[in-house]
Amino acid sequence: MSDLASRRRLTIPVIGLLVNAVLALVKLVAGLVGHSGALVADAVESFADISASLVVWQGVQVASRPADENHPYGHGKAEAVAALIVALMLFGAAVGIAIEAVREIATPHHAPAAFTLWVLLAVVLVKEGLYRLALSTARRTGSTAVLSDAWHHRSDAITSAAAAVGITVALVGGSGFEPADDWAALFAAAVIVYNASRLLMPPLHELMDAAPPQIIAQARAAAGSVRGVERVEKVFARKSGVGYWVDMHVEVAPTMTVLAAHDIAHAVKDHLRATMPEVLDVLVHVEPHKPRQ
Repeated sequence: MSDLASRRRLTIPVIGLLVNAVLALVKLVAGLVGHSGALVADAVESFADISASLVVWQGVQVASRPADENHPYGHGKAEAVAALIVALMLFGAAVGIAIEAVREIATPHHAPAAFTLWVLLAVVLVKEGLYRLALSTARRTGSTAVLSDAWHHRSDAITSAAAAVGITVALVGGSGFEPADDWAALFAAAVIVYNASRLLMPPLHELMDAAPPQIIAQARAAAGSVRGVERVEKVFARKSGVGYWVDMHVEVAPTMTVLAAHDIAHAVKDHLRATMPEVLDVLVHVEPHKPRQ
């Protein structure tokens, strides 16, 4: 991966960390002063977002370390671990918001102040902007950790939007509609749980070394196009961080010398690395070609 891409992966969590710190304080103060349970709950999630950004930043830092004697395949799995932790943190934040919303619904309280609505609308715009920035970086770099961070921003935007709807209902409805923003927070918690369940899958697949079909198909086609390769027998691949490790068995002419077969194996490796930048390394096992009956 290029130095520019690595810097982007490290910069996005830092930006999220700084913005979340400011938003958390603004929402907490506005929620307490403006009597908005949904806004206070939203502030709590923003404080959780700070921890999530720290986890992602640390995960990307560790994943960027080169291979060493104890980690010959590199440290890329750290990104999957960070993504998994962020997804679990989302679950925790949703449960906390839901519990607080139920408590507020059962407790009579004042309607939220009108200014809290404008605070929430500003938060939605900022968090949606962070989501799009992080998502763009995740797609360019293939980082599961940054992708999780992106959806954490989107979940916060959804929570704030739901709270804004609830506050609007409470303000327009008047007496008897005070808990509307708390019902909105409860709905937002359900949306966050759904997003968290989606985020769990990619890092779980990566940690379990699930086979990436598209990478395997591309590697098979690329190896088969190398001169001297009679057939590509097996291809295995697994994701680690933002790259892939590929193992394959290729068949060559059975009368070929060891040196010639070795050169073909190197040609296969070089061709895959040249045509598939996302491939970190290739292990090629050479076998004698046996014509199919």
